[in-house]
Amino acid sequence: MTKAARVIRGEKFRSRIRRVSQNDPDSEITDTLAVEEPLEIRLGFSENGRKIHRAISITMRTPGNDFELAVGFLFTEGILRSKNEIRAIKHCGRFPNNQNTVRVDLAGDVEIDLKKLERNFYTTSSCGVCGKSSLEALQVAGAEPLEKSQFPEVPARIIHEFPRKLLEKQTVFDETGGLHAAALFDTNGDLLALREDVGRHNAVDKLIGAGFLAGDLPFSDRILFLSGRASFELLQKAVMARLPVIAAVGAPSSLAVEAARKFGVALCGFVRDGRFNIYAGKERIKTAGGH
Repeated sequence: MTKAARVIRGEKFRSRIRRVSQNDPDSEITDTLAVEEPLEIRLGFSENGRKIHRAISITMRTPGNDFELAVGFLFTEGILRSKNEIRAIKHCGRFPNNQNTVRVDLAGDVEIDLKKLERNFYTTSSCGVCGKSSLEALQVAGAEPLEKSQFPEVPARIIHEFPRKLLEKQTVFDETGGLHAAALFDTNGDLLALREDVGRHNAVDKLIGAGFLAGDLPFSDRILFLSGRASFELLQKAVMARLPVIAAVGAPSSLAVEAARKFGVALCGFVRDGRFNIYAGKERIKTAGGH
C-alpha cells in the first residue's frame, strides 16, 4: 500500500508510486501530481432589502488564485461589469479552514438579473447547447464584435516564440505535466501574466480575473496564448475581455472558429514546431509572405 504526502493548499500532490518499464526493473519512486479540488463560487447580493447568498457554479480547479478565478468567471459570464460592483471577496464554508468556497459579495445598489444566472448555469453545463444558442448566449452576456481598428498587427515570428516562453515559466507543469496554462502577451512578444490550472477554462478565468481586479481590462492590445486546444467556451471568455488575438498549441473547435469570425477575433491553432494555422482574422497576422 503506497503512502501519499499531500500539499494541502498548494498546486502539487506527492505520492509514492511503482514505475513499470519494459526495459528496466520496476521501481518505487515519488511522483508529483497537480492538485485538483472543487471550488464553489457563491454570489452575495440584495433583493427587496434581503441579503441573499446563491451558489453560481462549482468547478474542479487547482487551488490558488481562487478570487481571480471567481471574479473572472463572473465577469466572463456577464454578471460582473466593474470592480466597483464588488463589496468583498472571501473564502467561506461550514467547516473550519474551508478554502473550497469563495463568495463574492456585491455592493448594495448592484442589481442582479436572476434569469441571467439561470442562463449561465445552462450555457456552461456539461450537457452542452447547440451552436446557434451558444453564439446568441454570448451576445446576451454583453459581448460585442471587436472593431477592426482595435486589432494590433502581430508578426508571425512573435507567435512562434510563445510555446518556448510559456514552458520556461510553467514551473508546476514542468514537475507534474498535468496543468493547462493561459498566458497574456503584448504585441512585442513579452509575457505579461501566466496562470495554470487543471481546467483550461479556469486558467483563463484566473488570468482575466487578475486583470479585472487590477483594473487592466479590456485587454484590447493583448494576445492570449493557450497551452491546449481552443474551445468555444474559451473564445467566449476572451471576447468578453476584448482580446483581439488568440493563439493555441492545440486545435480550435468548429464553434470556436465560428465565434472568432463572428466577433472579429484573430484565431491561430497548432502553434508549435515553428508553424501554426490561422483560422480567423488572417489580416491581423503579419507573415513573411504577406497577408
